[in-house]
Amino acid sequence: MPRRLISTGSPFEKTAGYSRAVVDGEFVFVSGTTGFDYATMTLPEDVTAQTRNCFKTIGAALTEAGFDMADIVRATYYITDAADADKVFAICGENLGEIRPAATLLVVAGLYKPEMKVEIEVTAKRRSA
Repeated sequence: MPRRLISTGSPFEKTAGYSRAVVDGEFVFVSGTTGFDYATMTLPEDVTAQTRNCFKTIGAALTEAGFDMADIVRATYYITDAADADKVFAICGENLGEIRPAATLLVVAGLYKPEMKVEIEVTAKRRSA
C-alpha cells in the first residue's frame, strides 16, 4: 500500500512542508494539531475550545484517511500552562475515554504562536476485523 498524504488545506502545511496526516500501511500518523478552526482560520482564546478544535481536526484527518478515533493507539499532548491540564484532560476524556491510548502530556515553554495553548498529535493503527 503506497504512502498517502492527508491535508486540511491549511496554508501552514504547504509553507512548513508537512502533511496533517500520513497513512503508511496499517498506521496513520497525525501531525501536531493546534486549536485552529481551519474553516475560518481563527483560534479561540480559551484552551477548552482550542482542545475541542484539535480533536475536530484530528477526527476529520482520521476519517479522510479511512480510520476512526477508536484506532488511536498513542497520543501526545503539549500545553503551555500546567494550570490548563485539567481542562485539557476533560476534553481528552470526552474524546478518548473509552479508547484509552497510551498518552503523554508535556508542559512546554511555548508553541509556534503565543496564543496557541495546546497541541495534540496522535498515531492510529487500523484494527483487525
